[in-house]
Amino acid sequence: MKIELCNLEKHFGMNTAVDIKSFTINNGDILGLVGNNGAGKTTLFRLMLDLLKADEGVVTMQPATEGTPKAINPALSEDWKAYTGAYIDDGFLIDFLTAEEYFDFIGRVSGMTKEQIAERLTSFEPLMNGEILNQKKYIRDFSAGNRHKVGIIAALLNRPELVILDEPFNFLDPRSQNMLKKVLLDYNKETGATVIVSSHNLQHTTEISTRIALLEHGVIIKDLDNRDAEAMNELEDYFKV
Repeated sequence: MKIELCNLEKHFGMNTAVDIKSFTINNGDILGLVGNNGAGKTTLFRLMLDLLKADEGVVTMQPATEGTPKAINPALSEDWKAYTGAYIDDGFLIDFLTAEEYFDFIGRVSGMTKEQIAERLTSFEPLMNGEILNQKKYIRDFSAGNRHKVGIIAALLNRPELVILDEPFNFLDPRSQNMLKKVLLDYNKETGATVIVSSHNLQHTTEISTRIALLEHGVIIKDLDNRDAEAMNELEDYFKV
């Protein structure tokens, strides 16, 4: 999935949350979105997912799937949903379901059979670590970390071309954080999908990202090539780590 941001603006009163004149996310990128609190990361995700209406500008998505010739504007068409998996917060979950019921719902909405859902879930068993399935309790009764895992797995379940995850390493223990990094790297390698991750954890972000976009007051002030893991020094200097 290729994504174009053009003259994209979002304001809340006198505060500018997003102001991006032109930015392209290429098909197959793993883009790490970093910045201090209030930099505009989550607002940008919500604009991309049509959860917020932009004051100005457009987001366009160009699926890589053969037979999809034209770009999609999420504000004008629902077609992008078939190619996109996202998890931003608990609001994405149906927490009065069990994990099995929720995965079944997500899979069936995506046109998957029960057998396909079960097969896909097996690839996430190391991340689930025996704590998600067969627990006989609702998602709302899971720990914050396990709710987070449910949301991330659901976002990846139908193998979308675009994956958007906001602070995916939050609430996860060190083992699960490392496992998630492997899941995302393997997923990108196997599918060629575009993956966009925002995180305050610079170490994890630079370890998986091919590019780093640094936001400040809604503006992308740096677009760093990280294919050789060289962005950390510049980020440490910016954040004075």
